[in-house]
Amino acid sequence: MNTVEKWMTKNPITIEEDASIIEAIHLMKEKGIRRLPVMARGAFVGLITERMIKDYTPGKATSLDTWEVHYLLSKTAVKEVMNPNPHTVTPDTDLATAAQSILDHKLYGLCVVDAKGQLVGIMSVGDMLKAVVEFAKARE
Repeated sequence: MNTVEKWMTKNPITIEEDASIIEAIHLMKEKGIRRLPVMARGAFVGLITERMIKDYTPGKATSLDTWEVHYLLSKTAVKEVMNPNPHTVTPDTDLATAAQSILDHKLYGLCVVDAKGQLVGIMSVGDMLKAVVEFAKARE
């Protein structure tokens, strides 16, 4: 009950590395998520987040108009912006260790991989909070 496997989001929504940034933005908005594991032919190869996209997107001070920014993002592949080495944990990692990793690295979530490096889930701060609430209720 105190492991990542119990609380993680299993079978997370993913995106292919060759998909465009615009596709990633639309998928995140449609699904109400802030991070997407990136896949290449079924293998986990990285992570893209809303923050990475915002950091990549030209700011309001740019001379580009909305259509030019949209065009730029539609021609840029996710693999150009993603983190190819995101922090990961395994399903059997205890929650305290996972939480400490999130705190130490100032993250909002961790990718969960099995012993072969295959993606099996996402452990978000929201998932952690669900566990805290459940533990607090159990102590009452």
